Amino acid sequence: MRHDFAIIGGGIVGLATAHALGERYPDALILLLEKEEALAQHQTGRNSGVIHSGIYYAPGSLKARLCQAGNVSMAEFCEEHGLPYERCGKVIVATRPEELPGLERLRLRAGEHGLPVRALAAEEVREIEPHVAALAGLHVPSTGIADYTQVCLTLARLVQERGGEIRLGTRVESFQPDARGYRLETSAGPFAAHYVINCAGLYSDRLARQAGSDPGSQIVPFRGEYYELRPERRSLVRNLIYPVPNPDFPFLGVHFTRMIDGSVHAGPNAVLAFAREGYHKWDVNLRDLGEALTYSGFLNLARRNLGEGAREMWRSLSKAAFVRSLQTLIPEVTAEDVLPSAAGVRAQALTPDGRLVDDFLLIDAPAALHVCNAPSPAATSSLEIGRTIAARVQAPAHLTPAPSRDPATQGVLA
Repeated sequence: MRHDFAIIGGGIVGLATAHALGERYPDALILLLEKEEALAQHQTGRNSGVIHSGIYYAPGSLKARLCQAGNVSMAEFCEEHGLPYERCGKVIVATRPEELPGLERLRLRAGEHGLPVRALAAEEVREIEPHVAALAGLHVPSTGIADYTQVCLTLARLVQERGGEIRLGTRVESFQPDARGYRLETSAGPFAAHYVINCAGLYSDRLARQAGSDPGSQIVPFRGEYYELRPERRSLVRNLIYPVPNPDFPFLGVHFTRMIDGSVHAGPNAVLAFAREGYHKWDVNLRDLGEALTYSGFLNLARRNLGEGAREMWRSLSKAAFVRSLQTLIPEVTAEDVLPSAAGVRAQALTPDGRLVDDFLLIDAPAALHVCNAPSPAATSSLEIGRTIAARVQAPAHLTPAPSRDPATQGVLA
């Protein structure tokens, strides 16, 4: 049996793609392959659950466009299917005078995006987040929170109700072109498909190269380490509190996030993971570690960010150092207030010169498409990424597309 579409990866991007293909091609035979025994086990199930606004991303980029659209469509999806979400808003705060120009740049960027934000004086920050020490801030009311694992389970149900097939515990070991598409060799035997979409996250670059495509970059795994506030100290944080990002370091910095279940997470620290699935400090995969440490992209990134990287590593080893970074936002936080929480691994693509691939990276190939960079805000953007891919793929000739639910997204990557 040859499926019309095969999607590799059971995270939120893969499931949203399967859902969008089923909407666009109702008669398509759709197969989704996931190596784990459950869905959403990696980036999707280990993130902060934020529905991002898009304020950080370059105007005109895919991240900016699809995140802003996803900010709306993800909330609508949760509303439609009775899933928990909340439009709680967040504050971005400057705690030092040298951060004030960065805060102003974010305010101007919000204007370019047409995002409603409000500049806050120090006392106005405290009206929203009473325990924060800040010189000034921005209130971003469109930011929200959701449970992306529940979103994935709902997407899976919708895919299966349309006749799509989801195979868990099925690792794709290789896929090679044949006369009518691709033959996929997996741990559960061979499959065939007219068109393949690679949404394999941490392994997307390897699969792309196996299939003969060069993503021009390599996935380097960065572990995001978190603490969470003890239940009796959750009142220190009402919603979401972010610092002004350091423009010289490619991550957003340690922040506080109220989750949809009411818990409050603090982090992440960002350090090189010694394995692509290195969720614990001493998880080591020699192949993964060797690839990272010998890759010019990582070496160049580390060289340019030596000081900040060393501070991240020290925070990883020292709870006291981590807590001091939290105290720049909320001085009342103490080491007794926080407990270690589950870590995540960001599948970040780096170019050989050490630049982070700053946008979503989708690579076309004959009868295939590879999603080779989809870190945050991919969960927020996932429904829009899926619709965009569905509009872009080369469907088998026997399939007729249904009228689009959202014509504005069609051909956005063309």
